[in-house]
Amino acid sequence: MSSISVADERFLQLVPIDVIVETLLEGFEFTEGPVWHPIAQHLTFSDIPASRIWRWSGAAPPVVVRAPSSKTNGLTYDRAGRLLMCEHASAMVTRLEPEGTVTELASQYRGQRLNSPNDIVCTSNGTVFFTDPTYGCEPHLGTERVPEMAVQGVYRLDPNGSLARIADDFTQPNGLCLSVDEGRLYVNDSEELHIRVFDLDDALEASGGGVWAVTEDRAAAGWAPDGMKVDAADNVWCTGTGGLLVLAPDGTLLGKLHTAQHPANFCFGGPGLDELYITAHQSVYRAQVSIPGIALL
Repeated sequence: MSSISVADERFLQLVPIDVIVETLLEGFEFTEGPVWHPIAQHLTFSDIPASRIWRWSGAAPPVVVRAPSSKTNGLTYDRAGRLLMCEHASAMVTRLEPEGTVTELASQYRGQRLNSPNDIVCTSNGTVFFTDPTYGCEPHLGTERVPEMAVQGVYRLDPNGSLARIADDFTQPNGLCLSVDEGRLYVNDSEELHIRVFDLDDALEASGGGVWAVTEDRAAAGWAPDGMKVDAADNVWCTGTGGLLVLAPDGTLLGKLHTAQHPANFCFGGPGLDELYITAHQSVYRAQVSIPGIALL
């Protein structure tokens, strides 16, 4: 089978027709949360059930950055280059400090414990958005517990530490990403099989939240949207069953990049930010594409 399926000819401007999806690393339990450091040129990713965070620089086998990691899932960097972590087992958003200590950033909302922070993004002014489904309340991916929250929400964590819930009507919010100009926040719902979009004003207050793209008719094999990023042209890339969907800024499906194992997440990396690093169950894949992503630092 070809590595790609083309729905719109514009897809071939983003992904070479002869793209090779290579197995870069393997032997893990369930990889997630890949994030590329554009200055240090290394890849960091989590292995949720193994409760480890790994780092790979290409010069040697990957090394453990944190273990145990409280079954961390999503990762990103803040603008100071510190690693932000969504911990499933502890139901916290935390930060890894340069000396190796861990700082709690968010664990409760209005006196109730968060469900299990899942995926996370950081804006240029240090404001953080994260999703809070209940996947980490299951023993394999977190710690078995009854959630205190009655809803699965999306949150904004301001630089001063205040926490606001911007949406409470998701079934299971999962992946999220910002548009290039940070004026839009895309959030998918893995159970509802769609992607929603919020408008962000200059103060990063969110409005809207309507369905932007429906993936149900693209999911005969059980497509469930998961990790998401935008590229430099504001196309939205989203993992799901058997690969990555790519959608134009208006929601038009452009095509799909296939992977051997079900991918949970990915990031743009490499010297030109035009390599995809894809976390997929026991493996990490790499593929060269024709458009770069957005640098986090």
